[in-house]
Amino acid sequence: MNFDKLERISNVEWKIDTSAGMRVPAIIYASEDLIRDMDDKVYEQVTNVARLPGIVKAAYAMPDAHWGYGFPIGGVAAFDAAEGGVISAGGVGFDISCGVRTLHTGLSLEQVMANQHALADVLYHHIPAGLGSTGHIHLNSPQMKAMLLGGAAWAVEQGYGERRDLERIEEHGCMQGADPGQVSQFAKKRQQNEMGTLGSGNHYLEVQKVVEIYDAAIAHAFGVHLGDVKISIHCGSRGLGHQIGTEFLKQMANSAKDHGITLPDRELACAPINSAIGQSYLGAMRAGINCALANREIITHLTREAVQRIFPGAHLDLLYDVSHNTCKLERHQIDGQVKELYVHRKGATRAYGPGHPDLPPDLRAVGQPVLIGGTMGTASFILAGTEQSMALAYGSACHGAGRSMSRRQAIRQWHGSQVIQQLADRGIVIRSPSKRGVAEEAPGAYKDVSAVVESADQAGLARRVARLEPLICIKG
Repeated sequence: MNFDKLERISNVEWKIDTSAGMRVPAIIYASEDLIRDMDDKVYEQVTNVARLPGIVKAAYAMPDAHWGYGFPIGGVAAFDAAEGGVISAGGVGFDISCGVRTLHTGLSLEQVMANQHALADVLYHHIPAGLGSTGHIHLNSPQMKAMLLGGAAWAVEQGYGERRDLERIEEHGCMQGADPGQVSQFAKKRQQNEMGTLGSGNHYLEVQKVVEIYDAAIAHAFGVHLGDVKISIHCGSRGLGHQIGTEFLKQMANSAKDHGITLPDRELACAPINSAIGQSYLGAMRAGINCALANREIITHLTREAVQRIFPGAHLDLLYDVSHNTCKLERHQIDGQVKELYVHRKGATRAYGPGHPDLPPDLRAVGQPVLIGGTMGTASFILAGTEQSMALAYGSACHGAGRSMSRRQAIRQWHGSQVIQQLADRGIVIRSPSKRGVAEEAPGAYKDVSAVVESADQAGLARRVARLEPLICIKG
């Protein structure tokens, strides 16, 4: 990205002043090296977001920002319905409520390494993964409706998961305001057999070891200690979420002129929040959030079953589950006034600071766990939300490493079997139904996740708590 276009505010904050129809400035949080490596599309897309009606304060890009559909991935923006604010399907993304949940295993590193391949095999065979993967759950129409209304709470009621999990999930595992009637029959049909599946792309289940602690007090509060073995699950709303995004993006683009909206980019399709299509999308999108929450809860249940086959008596407690592709109605202080805003986070993780009433009581004093996925060859991180972040970017942080090259470029540079062998040589076991999928997700296709997380920490978006490195990765 061209530095001449940016005003440096600090070592990790850059401002783009309002111009050419921008209603608010744009802010990018990243180190100089990360800014230099960002494609120019990030600049174009974040400034386009700043042109949308009803946007409040600024359009933001996180340290892992890269080109996306309409909004940059790593984009954050909030809109005021009372000021004609809009909701954008592109600002949520196709994988509605894609997110990460991390589980404590209570197992020692020695136990896991002595059974590494056996554990990898049982996880791989017990949890469906890959493009178009299906599970053993088939939902009829009433069950589909109940799932879209109930989310993870529905999954627990069906025997998939534990009730105490719900306290460690956003919205207590159930997004209110979901309207299954706004979800098309085709979207529901796509999801009938996909509950409890990882899917493909960058989704994964990973067994990890804690290799570094940055903040001992917060780590202790989170139940994270050096040498611990954790399991992280990264997936979303599968075919249902993708179909919702596809259908509403088209509807919003076609109806923009009817609402007096001039789109700087057709992919930035949106609709006034209070319009019929805006409310319809909200109902469908919230149903998509519940689908993702239910899906991760079911996968957690399957993971517990698989681990107990190798380690009878093992119990996996949930640390936290947080999404990074959503739009939610939240209360934020703007110029000394508390306002209700529709906060879009696309490839950006909610990062509420200490004292926030939406956090579980036993975590409220230290802030929300912020779960950052890396790559299967580098590391993942656990961060904590900060009070400062609430003022910086609506309580938001990065969500992962962020791609540095396209999937097409990646498969030209790497072969899946080559990647698997290189990681095996480092003691990391990969299981995947697709060698192509492994090549697309080669560690070298991503930014340096450590640099991304360090920028988020320096900016005050979230505080580093722990670094985790992979032992086993189940890839879609």
